[in-house]
Amino acid sequence: MIVLKNLNLFIGDADETIENGTLVIDQDKILYAGDSANKPDISGDINEIDCMGLFAMPGMTESHAHLSYTNNGPLELDKSPVEEVMIKTINNARVMLGSGFTSAISFGSVHRIDAFLKQGIENNDIIGPRLLAGGRDIGSTGSNADLHPDYAQLKIDGLGMITDGPWEVRKAVRTLSKNGVDVVKVMIDGELISSGGGIKPGVLGFTDEELDVLVSEAHGRGMRVACHARSADAVKQAVRYGVDYIGHANYLDDEACELLDANKDKVFVGPATAWEVTFLENYEMFGFAKDSPEVEGYAAELEATIDSVKKMKKLGIRILVGGDYGLNITPHGTYAKDLEYFVKFFGFSQFDALRAATKHGGEAFMPDGSLGTMTAGSLADIVLIDGNPLEEIQTLQDKSKIISVMKSGQLYFNLLNEQSPHLVLPTECKDIIKKKLQG
Repeated sequence: MIVLKNLNLFIGDADETIENGTLVIDQDKILYAGDSANKPDISGDINEIDCMGLFAMPGMTESHAHLSYTNNGPLELDKSPVEEVMIKTINNARVMLGSGFTSAISFGSVHRIDAFLKQGIENNDIIGPRLLAGGRDIGSTGSNADLHPDYAQLKIDGLGMITDGPWEVRKAVRTLSKNGVDVVKVMIDGELISSGGGIKPGVLGFTDEELDVLVSEAHGRGMRVACHARSADAVKQAVRYGVDYIGHANYLDDEACELLDANKDKVFVGPATAWEVTFLENYEMFGFAKDSPEVEGYAAELEATIDSVKKMKKLGIRILVGGDYGLNITPHGTYAKDLEYFVKFFGFSQFDALRAATKHGGEAFMPDGSLGTMTAGSLADIVLIDGNPLEEIQTLQDKSKIISVMKSGQLYFNLLNEQSPHLVLPTECKDIIKKKLQG
């Protein structure tokens, strides 16, 4: 049994912290989280660790994860050989856990990387977050999963599964299920930047019948469904046919808001704004001019997203942190910038931003409520921080401030240092924490 005392404790579901808090962890579960004065009497083999005033919060969930993206360009996601991708993905998993994200919901994987990565993590062969594994994106002909024009005749089997018609869609879902996928990713509409004649936001890639088949086949096999849906029509189609995780939802009309509101106990939405924000900061590296249609389009898209997220927040829609990290302008390890965007663009308080990353992300991953808060019976996923993100949300982006990450009761140190990441026995923690705080 582990006792972490002298903590500034953020439980995850309240607008306050406990300044003299204690956590009692029994194997992989939290036995007690609260004021030190009310700590229950415990006996047996106890390892007590003085955390010297560190901030403790639940582990976060990266809810739009692309662990198999290798910091390459957005139109080059399928061009790296599988062997290289696997090596880099193992490193990405360690970095994600070390950044305080103890769980990840995949929004798509190249090749079959996620399924094998998840197996390696669960077998303790690989250090990484618990994972709902994704697979190759399902898209129709001409969707933004269909990256190469016909004249190129490339035979790349990395990113997209191009399907047309209900039986092709059904077969694609069955193939993903056979290969160990938990989350089916579907491209419902398009993207401003896409190869060749790819469809744009607002143009639906699938008929109602095709999406209905996809969701029903996935749910029937115990899988969940995530979608790329930027337009109001795409969001409405997603909600009507039971998609679990809606990515983006940039443009919402009144009908879309009403549908989301009526289904807010079933659906989660992640705006995933990192791509738009960083594209607008770095468009010249892609060869675009300030007055190009793409730059003007993404600027308008960001403004629409700000309005849409504020509407959803007012309605009580569960809005998730995470989005498209793993590109060259949104590299792995920068996931916590999403919390800053929630505060900066969407008007979230720091408490609201942390809750989106912890409580709501945990509910999206484990609907039974055992993840994302520090309450009796929940999984012991904890991040120890030298600083207070509720005062300065950017604290979570400072790698030197993340002292330790616990996943399922196991403490890790130095995960962001590829030379010395390691799992630590509780008896070693006191001295390590002391040394880190003393510099």
